[in-house]
Amino acid sequence: MFFYVSKALWLFVQPLNLAIILLLAGLLAALVGRKRLFATGSVLAFLVLALSAWTSLGAVMLNPLEERFPKPPLPERVDGIVVLGGGMESAINFVRGGYELNASGDRLVEAAVLARRFPTARVVISGGPIAMVREDEGDAATAPRLFTALGVTADRLVLEGKSRNTYENAVFTKQLITPKPGETWLLVTSAFHMPRAKALFDKAGFATVPWPVDYRTSGREGIGLFRTDANEALQTTTIATREWIGLIAYWLSGRIDRPFPAPDVGPGG
Repeated sequence: MFFYVSKALWLFVQPLNLAIILLLAGLLAALVGRKRLFATGSVLAFLVLALSAWTSLGAVMLNPLEERFPKPPLPERVDGIVVLGGGMESAINFVRGGYELNASGDRLVEAAVLARRFPTARVVISGGPIAMVREDEGDAATAPRLFTALGVTADRLVLEGKSRNTYENAVFTKQLITPKPGETWLLVTSAFHMPRAKALFDKAGFATVPWPVDYRTSGREGIGLFRTDANEALQTTTIATREWIGLIAYWLSGRIDRPFPAPDVGPGG
């Protein structure tokens, strides 16, 4: 239920959709002669789009998430690597049978690099199909084609292909792996996603070393207008909004212990 509710809620609150809904509400109000509501809806829609696409708001929101878990020194021994799904073009790969990467593909590339560096480490790819209205292929199904092409043998791969969100990533991976005390496992995901991911793995009792990748900010953007391309700024704001809402939702539902997890939270933190 949580998965479907979160998907439905996100359809309404992501910046572009929210602006469209506000504009539509304003137009409907105008049709029934409610000029004040029309003006309010139009102004709010403009503000949502302008702040999201023309300012550095997204980067300012995203940067604290990316800085929360700095990348640590690489351990001398690594028993396993867990990479979270979300880095593949799932619908395209389902049809074409390749391994097309999206903007978060750094997760998989970095996991392959780490796998080559630690040749005895197991590599867990956690991520199943998540589309609600189309056919797609989870990252766990696609990843073997990519990893074997990059020289990581198939016998080292552990595929967790049921999870649809980060909570299920943590729970299902723990059930599949049953990590032993004293083992060192790296958790590879996007830097902005690491606070939520690390807290969920800690809550599941799976101690990991956070290994953030896929940074979207430099930390030097500052507050201002037209700091980057409007499409890129809108995408950054969308990602930041989704991640902050995700943190609050997971905290309110009791799935994580703090709304903004810190490196010292939970076992292995």
